[in-house]
Amino acid sequence: MYEEYYGLKERAFSKTPDPRFLYMSKAHREALARLEYVVEAREFMVLTGEIGSGKTTLSRALLDRLDESYRPILLINPRVSPNQFLRAVSKGLGIERPRYFKVDLLEEIYQTLYDLYEEGVSPVVIIDEAQLIPGKKTFEEIRLLTNFQLDDTNLITLILMGQPELRKRLDSGHYRALRQRIGMFYHLPPLSLEETEEYINFRLHVAGRDDPLFTKEAISLIHRFSSGIPRKINNLASNALLEGFGRDAPIIDGDIIMDVAKDMGELKDTAPGEV
Repeated sequence: MYEEYYGLKERAFSKTPDPRFLYMSKAHREALARLEYVVEAREFMVLTGEIGSGKTTLSRALLDRLDESYRPILLINPRVSPNQFLRAVSKGLGIERPRYFKVDLLEEIYQTLYDLYEEGVSPVVIIDEAQLIPGKKTFEEIRLLTNFQLDDTNLITLILMGQPELRKRLDSGHYRALRQRIGMFYHLPPLSLEETEEYINFRLHVAGRDDPLFTKEAISLIHRFSSGIPRKINNLASNALLEGFGRDAPIIDGDIIMDVAKDMGELKDTAPGEV
């Protein structure tokens, strides 16, 4: 639609977690480095961040970097019962017909993990949106997986990714035993104004355009209305390109961002005279 008009080969601000469009801010580089370390060390990590901060895209980038010596298991629907969770993990490990009773299923999972270890294969379980895990019992099954270890190494890597309430939940005394097993916590902060500009220009470059498209004022307003959250930046920028295309505007300026922000309801709390 507007891609050809603005010299783009594809949409620069798509909502899909395409690792090609992963802008590596200082915090994102640190997060990915920690994820890679945890995978290599077979540890347990919790990664948190606001909605749309880039957690899922980071997980895809991590998966792209894993070679055949790893067995990734990505769970994107954590609203499961304890038994459903264990069965999902077992199927990810290659167990075609998981046993029904929990004690048998855990024994089967352990044996499979040990066999994979003997083969030089390291399973990596990534649970996205982990704050949606329904109850303590499922978290208890996650803790039990950390018991699968040899004298000098764990048999599985566990990564929980979720919104900040996941960290608050784990801080509760109810999850003390699980929290003691977690080797690393990391929180993704929002982008700064400078990083927001770099983020926008980076995505435009990946999509095929190197010339500036957003004015400094437009970028400042995008940062203001998005609070530096990448998904919100994408929404504002994408709608701005549509609006600019409709106006035959060669450059996206502050006026376009203001109108888009109004249409998206971002100005509802703005006092008269502030805009």
